[in-house]
Amino acid sequence: MPSPEASAAPTPATAPPSTFRHSIRVRYVECDPMRVAHHSSCIAWLEEARTEMLRGSGVSYAQLEAAGVFLVVASLEVGYRRPIRYDDVIAIEVEASAMGRARLRHDYRLVLLERDGAAPDAQSDPSVPLDGVCVRATTVLACVGADGRPRPMPGWLAGAEA
Repeated sequence: MPSPEASAAPTPATAPPSTFRHSIRVRYVECDPMRVAHHSSCIAWLEEARTEMLRGSGVSYAQLEAAGVFLVVASLEVGYRRPIRYDDVIAIEVEASAMGRARLRHDYRLVLLERDGAAPDAQSDPSVPLDGVCVRATTVLACVGADGRPRPMPGWLAGAEA
């Protein structure tokens, strides 16, 4: 836990992007016995994409936390449209937008890129969505200090608007 005299929040080398795309291959451990990705796996993928989105600006969550800036999930909404399966390749597309001084919203689309080693075919496989989007999600992060009380986000992060 950082001390009350924690340093000022780090400043990124580049402005954080308002949109980001991160690809993963679904691992066996993330699936149920029917080889369908367990619904809880999606939550970890959202966090991974958010973390990599921030890291792309040159600042990590660990650096923010060391400075006494914590981004906690205040709300999470997930809509599952089609199954994601073991060994599928998906892209997690993220769009960030500030919601005032202490909150940040992320909208996600989990897009199927590859199934069974090939591009997915919605015409021959009804489990493939026509638009490729298997999951849609939204998170709202609240910025808090080490004491858990709301605090303003660093200005550069609050400006992550589309």
